[in-house]
Amino acid sequence: MRATPHRLFLFLAALALPAAFPAGAGPLENANAATRDFIRTTMKEKGIPGLQIAVVQGDRLLLSESHGLANVENRQPVERTTLFPINSATKAFTGVAVMQLVQAGRIDLDAPISTYLPDLPPDWRAIRVRQLLAHVSGLPDIVDAQGLAGGGSEQAAWRAVMRMPIEAAPGERFAYNQTNYGLLARIVERQAAMPYADYVAGYQFAPAGMRRSRFGDSYDLVPGAATVYSFFPRPSDAPDAPARLSHWFYDVPHGLWAGGGIQTTADELARWLIALRQGRLVQAHLRERMWTPERLNDGTAGAWAAGWPVAGASPHREVSSQGGARAAIRIYADEGLAIVVLTNLVGADPQDFIPRIAGFYRTLPAADRR
Repeated sequence: MRATPHRLFLFLAALALPAAFPAGAGPLENANAATRDFIRTTMKEKGIPGLQIAVVQGDRLLLSESHGLANVENRQPVERTTLFPINSATKAFTGVAVMQLVQAGRIDLDAPISTYLPDLPPDWRAIRVRQLLAHVSGLPDIVDAQGLAGGGSEQAAWRAVMRMPIEAAPGERFAYNQTNYGLLARIVERQAAMPYADYVAGYQFAPAGMRRSRFGDSYDLVPGAATVYSFFPRPSDAPDAPARLSHWFYDVPHGLWAGGGIQTTADELARWLIALRQGRLVQAHLRERMWTPERLNDGTAGAWAAGWPVAGASPHREVSSQGGARAAIRIYADEGLAIVVLTNLVGADPQDFIPRIAGFYRTLPAADRR
């Protein structure tokens, strides 16, 4: 569905210039130069207005850069402090929040969700907390192709979805939906005795040094935030209309912030990933539990763990998080490598090209990876 514009803005022309490797450069400098060249080429090919990238190896930030424009019409450049919405990648923060409360003895992953939320429909009550985290609850989705279920307010949407029949037995199959994370937000709030956003700010943003990160969507006035764009056709466009860059608006109600509400920077996500690796957010054994795929009723591994999609098996696990078709995190957990790419173009799909970037760093000598 993505479209490449026939004419690119002049500001993208410079992105085609190849990056020269510095004379006498070492392996890390060459990897960074190769990454810059690849990013510039990819931005040109996809028509991405603005982008941030961060590469982490172990406890070390190997690269953090900003490219292009945060706002095309006002020609504002992307800076390292520019905030980008990460949408569904927020679910990884919710996974950490739940594990923190597990660590504190306030949540049991195996407990029925009715332990924490007693006022639920009868068919919902036996679902386990871990099944919400892994999208195997069988619940109907509060968000459909037209937006909130029922087309009204968030409160009306909850009333509507709670009247719907469950779609599968808990643990029977994977089905991604936002109901799961709306309920997890309520569980976090109840067990932490504070609003979800306040809990994440106090127990993840603060200890990781994420001073600019916050919650919000297109309707909120967020200083220093990138404008989001797309090349998708408007409803009024003719079928053969040429692609054109246009504003993209998205709405994340407060009750669904746990599934998609964070705005942040690649730098701050890198700090968060380092804090997570160091055990400063949650103990190592709980982090590993968080990254272990949920088993379905038939014994097979599901697509998700606790807030994170996980692929592969040790020693080649890939733990990821992505959102809005424009933001992605990929962690090569057994190699200590993590890459963050944030863009302001819906359809940029950085999760698809991050593996190419990873290839520049996975062969670095040990001395450059420490």
